[in-house]
Amino acid sequence: MEADKIRESIKKASRDLFRRYGYNKTSVNEIAKKARIAKATIYKYFESKEMVLHAILMDYIQTSVDDLIHNPSYESDQGSYLSNLILKVSRLTYTVCNEFIGWDFIRESANAQEYLKTLSDDLENLLISSFNESSVIDPQIPKENLRFLIKSSKSIVFSFAFTAVSVADVRKYFVSFQKELLPYLVKATIS
Repeated sequence: MEADKIRESIKKASRDLFRRYGYNKTSVNEIAKKARIAKATIYKYFESKEMVLHAILMDYIQTSVDDLIHNPSYESDQGSYLSNLILKVSRLTYTVCNEFIGWDFIRESANAQEYLKTLSDDLENLLISSFNESSVIDPQIPKENLRFLIKSSKSIVFSFAFTAVSVADVRKYFVSFQKELLPYLVKATIS
């Protein structure tokens, strides 16, 4: 197997196991077994299980953000477009936490906050570069304003992971964010 195929095999096996059992309950031995490679081979391509997770998440997020940016839903104005885009990315973030990482890891692991900070920063950089390349976003909007919108929204949404007790709480927080905070963030961004 060539290097790219091995990396993809590791990521695919990990993705399947993380979705089925959660990040915490999946061992590197199980990943190696499912990928049909030696455990040491995983460490040849990834420093840790966390780095495998990070690669999977960034692939997923990159594909999803590219789809959102390059296949926009057309809104009547720039503010509506940015609001809907931020909401879609926020839902994507929640999906990532729910499907791949698992709430047990997020709430109980000592490494979770540090890991989510890294993921959050990478997501922010990905969004900013995607927004900068987008032909749909008004080039007159200052880049600092877009960064403010992304940073603020991301901080609020990632806080859901630590404060929500149930899915109902998350829905309530999203509705509150959408109706009470996001309009002001978008207004500050485009003015």
